[in-house]
Amino acid sequence: METLAEDLRTMVRTPLFDEHVQAMRQVGSVEEVPAGTMIFEPSDAMDRFCYVLEGEVEAVDPRTGRRYGDGATLGPTQFYGEISFLSGARLQMGARAVRDTKLLCVERQAMLDLMAHTPEMSDIIITVFAARRRRLLESNQAALTLIGAEVDRNIRAIASFAARNRIPFNSMTLDEQEAEAVAHRCNIGPAQPAAIFGKFDVVPDPTPREIARRMGLDMAIQNDTVVDVLIVGGGPAGVAAAVYAGAEGLSALVLEDMAIGGQAGTSSRIENYMGFPTGISGADLCWRGEVQAMKFGTKFAVPRRAQQLDLMDDGTFCVTLDDGDEVCARAIIVATGVQYRRLPLDRLEDFESAGLYYAATDVEARYCRDMDVAVIGGGNSAGQAAMFLSRTASHVHLLVRGQSLAASMSSYLRSRLEAHPRITIHYQSEMSALHGEDHLDAITIRDKGAGEDSRLNTRAVFIMVGAAPNTQWLAGHVALDDKGFVVTGEEAGAHSAYATSHPGIFAVGDVRAGSVKRVASAVGEGSVVISRVWDFLNR
Repeated sequence: METLAEDLRTMVRTPLFDEHVQAMRQVGSVEEVPAGTMIFEPSDAMDRFCYVLEGEVEAVDPRTGRRYGDGATLGPTQFYGEISFLSGARLQMGARAVRDTKLLCVERQAMLDLMAHTPEMSDIIITVFAARRRRLLESNQAALTLIGAEVDRNIRAIASFAARNRIPFNSMTLDEQEAEAVAHRCNIGPAQPAAIFGKFDVVPDPTPREIARRMGLDMAIQNDTVVDVLIVGGGPAGVAAAVYAGAEGLSALVLEDMAIGGQAGTSSRIENYMGFPTGISGADLCWRGEVQAMKFGTKFAVPRRAQQLDLMDDGTFCVTLDDGDEVCARAIIVATGVQYRRLPLDRLEDFESAGLYYAATDVEARYCRDMDVAVIGGGNSAGQAAMFLSRTASHVHLLVRGQSLAASMSSYLRSRLEAHPRITIHYQSEMSALHGEDHLDAITIRDKGAGEDSRLNTRAVFIMVGAAPNTQWLAGHVALDDKGFVVTGEEAGAHSAYATSHPGIFAVGDVRAGSVKRVASAVGEGSVVISRVWDFLNR
């Protein structure tokens, strides 16, 4: 299966061309750094691009202060940094001169401008930066350490947020000796649930929002700036719009309330998207798109949720966020997608992130190894989740309300499920009750065909059913259908298929009434809508 980037250990690296270096000399400056001097501290914003002319540079592990990884260093013709350079987020690792070193350094914005005008240079740099991010993700040697995700729902929420946004982190269970050692080093006593940056920085009352703030993922919000287009929602439609907006020279900002990828980002494998014959996860697909959009100058802010839309006297749209910040734009693209419906069951909230999950990624799979699990839903996402979880679970029970999967699931996936020895499909079945104290222990399954109830002992249920549009913040400004989806095109009295009933507000992807609920369709709509936005802005 395809991943987010090449493998740093095996990739063939292409050095920057002489003309690239010459172009950097024209806008940059040479820095001479004595041996042992820190060039970047861990958690610094990467405010400049540094190319090694002479000497040697090592990456510094923020947990130990020593050289990161397997001992490799950077020498002449190599450059420091990773993908956070594109967004201006904070560095995962520090950088230190091993011996007296001469660097050619270019301020970040000047370097981004150079990359925008020199595609060969951009390709070389982004390929290396992305591969380094993959290496960080796979190494378990990240700046962020999470302890106790297996018992604490807050730490689990952070782990899910980090994993889905492709943020490197190191996860430890409470019973690991290393977790005990880290806890004592940080003066928090016996090992307990915690989020720790670097060696000693324990995050009080950790949340995904606080982790994002410390990593600089919310740096894109500037209350006094009006962007050309605000894209609300970072799923496939929103990310595609972000790529094309940046490519067309529009200033664009993407807001996403949980993870780039949206609902598609919870899919462990997408096999029917053109160009990926071996499949790719939804999160990796959208991460690639995010990098592509950032290359063109589009900015992203995560996790930020739109709460209210207001129209100013000058025609500008202003969106109030859930923390009170406000961002304004000349046009808005609604790409908020849909979310899985919350089932009407007693104590549902008690067990969310404590046995009930709405995504099936590597993080959630850790919590259900060698046990029975249940997946609720009959669509492709539910089917892929069942296949993915069957790798580690002892058995997967797929609960489907209908008598067949023929109308809701792709044929290739349905055939795999039916043939898998560790997957049982329960037709005409639903989850009718939850059991447990602090954590889910079992569920009641109602067989509607037979009129019988049965009990399944399980500590992990994955809910992937229904589609509730995220449109509450739009109320009163655009026409919605009776299910809350945004009405566009002729039904909205608009000339464009993606225009809403209010000029300047467009809707694409799953949130749009009548759209085809597929990743490829969402990407197509997000790509095409930018031409309509351009027409509106230049009318």
